[in-house]
Amino acid sequence: MSVRFHRVLFAAGVMILAYAPREAAGAAARPPAVAPAPSPQLSYPISEGYIETNGVWIYYKAIGRGQPLVVLHGGPGASHDYLMPHLIPLARQNRLVFIDERGSGRSPALDDPSGYTIEKMVDDVEAVRVALRLGRINLLGHSYGGALAQAYALKYQRNLSHLVLCSTFSSTKAMNQVFVRMKERMAPELRGRIDSLEHTGLFGRGKIFEQERYSADYMTASWGEGYFPYLYGKRPDPNFDPLLNGVMSWDLYRTMWGSNGEFVIDGNLVSVEYDDRLGTISVPTLIMVGDHDQCDPALSRKMQELIPGSKLVVLPESGHMTFVDQPALFIKSVDDFLHAR
Repeated sequence: MSVRFHRVLFAAGVMILAYAPREAAGAAARPPAVAPAPSPQLSYPISEGYIETNGVWIYYKAIGRGQPLVVLHGGPGASHDYLMPHLIPLARQNRLVFIDERGSGRSPALDDPSGYTIEKMVDDVEAVRVALRLGRINLLGHSYGGALAQAYALKYQRNLSHLVLCSTFSSTKAMNQVFVRMKERMAPELRGRIDSLEHTGLFGRGKIFEQERYSADYMTASWGEGYFPYLYGKRPDPNFDPLLNGVMSWDLYRTMWGSNGEFVIDGNLVSVEYDDRLGTISVPTLIMVGDHDQCDPALSRKMQELIPGSKLVVLPESGHMTFVDQPALFIKSVDDFLHAR
């Protein structure tokens, strides 16, 4: 493994200005006060680059200073972008290291989709840690990234200081049961529409440029009408557009998630069955979930029972995007856990 490209940028800082009141008219002249020292300018360095490991290129972006907190995004096949700028306040006390997992976001696609496995992504995370000389890391994973974080902990626990699992699952079988219940709770019209689209096939249909992805109708029905109630609570994103979720690595998604729709995982993520091994995780672990999360809170409660000494935080009025619904609570929970006073 080697570092092929690395460049450093610096972000503009934030300045707080203080103003002194003017002298009242006719007031006696006073010697000029000593000018107060300027308020400190807060700036957070940003670096980004690529790490090449065994011919695979992994993009990373690092922000801030302090002990490394490596962040793994969901999907699979999304990118770190949806976590920005929501997680930026964590840079006050941590060196945030976001990565785009292999074939995702700014990390180039693989020629052979069989290379998209959670096991290979675990080794990619380790390659980033080694190449950037991070030493022992804190690791935070959201959604699919939480499953990846568990897989990393099960293989490379010696390189971890803390583990943070957000809105995730440790068993694909259990997650598939959540999807069954989710469809059962849908309005009959929506469920019938989704079933019909899935029955006729989700790929190879429509205009020539649409055939390698879900149709707009299916994205709207599944990611929009189906998922939206489980994504947000207190602060639904007014810019949410299910069609924008379609900008992703489809070869990766179909290999890992599967090709039969949103409500069953039948790709190679069926390998995520970690319940019988979670008891071997001994690093301090924080589990966070929204009270009506797409990854049902029952999944997080099960993980909390299985990981010795782990802590569970259920965020109120929150869906899957807990850091959007409860930004202050999310940041405080993570910082308090990582920097216990």
